[in-house]
Amino acid sequence: MSEPGSPVLPKRGGSKAVAAYFANPLSIAGLVIVAVIVLFAVFADYLTPFPDHVGPIGDFAAMNTGPGEIYKLGTDTMGRDLFTRIIFGYRLSLIMAVVVLAIATPIGVIVGLVAGYKGGWTDYVLMRLTDVFLAVPPLVLAMAIMGFLEPTLMNGMLAITAMWWPWYARLIYNVTRAEAQEGYVLAAETVGASTAHILFREILPNCWPSILTKMTLDVGFVILMASSLSFLGLGVQPPTPDLGSMVADGAKYMPDAWWLSLWPAIAILLVVLGFNLVGDGLREAFEAEG
Repeated sequence: MSEPGSPVLPKRGGSKAVAAYFANPLSIAGLVIVAVIVLFAVFADYLTPFPDHVGPIGDFAAMNTGPGEIYKLGTDTMGRDLFTRIIFGYRLSLIMAVVVLAIATPIGVIVGLVAGYKGGWTDYVLMRLTDVFLAVPPLVLAMAIMGFLEPTLMNGMLAITAMWWPWYARLIYNVTRAEAQEGYVLAAETVGASTAHILFREILPNCWPSILTKMTLDVGFVILMASSLSFLGLGVQPPTPDLGSMVADGAKYMPDAWWLSLWPAIAILLVVLGFNLVGDGLREAFEAEG
């Protein structure tokens, strides 16, 4: 699996890339995992057996019931169906990932494009600022930010966004530095094209495969980071179903009520694995396209 911020080198995609992707069984497996998770998350209200168990109200007569015929994954300490809460936890995690990447990616891409193309003091200032953020471990930075904010969904997304954009800035900076020496950029400069045109119409299209690959990989990492914050009590607060907080709450009752932590932990593992397999498959497919 790739680490956050790891460089991806592909440039273009097409029919050859699609064929290469579907020729890899692991890529197909990742796509199936992601598709099933997204399907359940989107239609959770209709596909879960106890949609009313999302809130604080449960069934105390069924509290701490192990996996069985009625409750496939068991219930929690308030008698709420774990399967239902995990699926709604997926919905929340995916929303967080989409919002974080929708904010962090444009910021990082613009910083990387400008620094990589302009060079000089612009390069120095922007990339040193990026290096300052990269020097701090991501989870530590997010915890520090959340220490000053109320633990809510919005603040959690802001904290993760603040630590995520530098990875895109560093990636696109490296790609832009290489692309700036290509003939098509020199030709655009020769005919007097504006800087904005060169950055967003010439260089950026050749960065998209790298951006898309990294975004796919990062969905899993963002979800893992959000779950880590919730596990520490700094993320989404109860009764909202969150995978990280479910693992933390269930840990108090191990090993007797093992299902309380095990199933949410496996759910986190599956979503991270699925998006990593899809991201790795995209990278290999783009590289095959050349």
